[in-house]
Amino acid sequence: MAARSVFLMQSAARIAELPQFSAWAVTCAGEHAPWSDPECHDDHRLVLVRAGRFMRRADGVESVLDRTTAYFGRPGQEERFAHPVGGDVCTSIDIGAELWHSIAGDKGAPPATDLYVDARVELWHRRLLLAAGSGDVGFAVAEELVGLVGETVQRVVGDAGPARTRSGPRSRALVATVREAILEDAPGSDGLIPLADALDVSPFLLSRTFTAVTGVSLTRYRNRVRLGRALARLEEGERDLAFLAADLGFADQAHLTRTMRAHLGRTPGAVRALLSA
Repeated sequence: MAARSVFLMQSAARIAELPQFSAWAVTCAGEHAPWSDPECHDDHRLVLVRAGRFMRRADGVESVLDRTTAYFGRPGQEERFAHPVGGDVCTSIDIGAELWHSIAGDKGAPPATDLYVDARVELWHRRLLLAAGSGDVGFAVAEELVGLVGETVQRVVGDAGPARTRSGPRSRALVATVREAILEDAPGSDGLIPLADALDVSPFLLSRTFTAVTGVSLTRYRNRVRLGRALARLEEGERDLAFLAADLGFADQAHLTRTMRAHLGRTPGAVRALLSA
C-alpha cells in the first residue's frame, strides 16, 4: 500500500485493511493556508470528505473539496493540498492495482478527477463506515468498499467491462457456485475478494450478480449460513458463546450477537432459551 505522507497537523487512523485495499480516517486540525509540499502515492485512491473543506492541486488543476465533492488520485500523481478554512475529516481508500483493474478494467482514472457526491454515493460511504464497525473485513467491509468504488469508478471512466452486471443462466450458475462454496467452506470462501479470485471474476461483478439473482447481499447470505450453524449448535446445548463466535468465523462474540439480532431480533442467549424449551 501507499506510504502515507502526514502534515504537521494531520493524523490517519486505519479503518480497515486487506492486501487489496486499505481505508483510513484522515483528520487535519487547524488551518494550513499555504500549499503543502508535493505528495505521491503508489495506489489509486478515492477520497471522500466527511466534514470541513480543503483544496487540492493536481496536474495543474485546483479544486475545492467538501462533502459534496470527492476525488480520485492515481499512482505517481503529484498532489498538493491547502486547508485555508480550518480542519477537515476524510475517508481515504487506497485501492491496489489488481482490485482497481477488476473494477475499472483497462481504463484508468482521468488526469485530474473530481466527483460529485450525490445521495447514493454518500449512502455507500456511510454503509462502508458502518460495516467497518462490524469487524467483518473479509465480507461486510469488502462488499461495501467494492460497491462504493465501483459506483464511483463507473461515473468517471464509463461502463468498464469487468464491472458490468450480467443476467441470465450464466449469472445463476455463478451464484449457484458461490452458494456451494460458502455452504461447503471451500478455499477462498472466507472473504469476498479471495472468493472472486477463486472464481476468476471481478469482486464488484460477483457482489452485484449475487444480489441481482438472490435479492440479498453476499454478506447477508454468508451470515445467514453461519447463523444456521449457530442455531444448530445452540440447540445442541452450546453455552460458550465466545468460542461459538470464533469457531463460526465471527470477529468476536459481540459480532455474533449483533448479526443474530439483525437477522432474528434476538440475542444468542434468548435464542438458546427458545431452542432449549
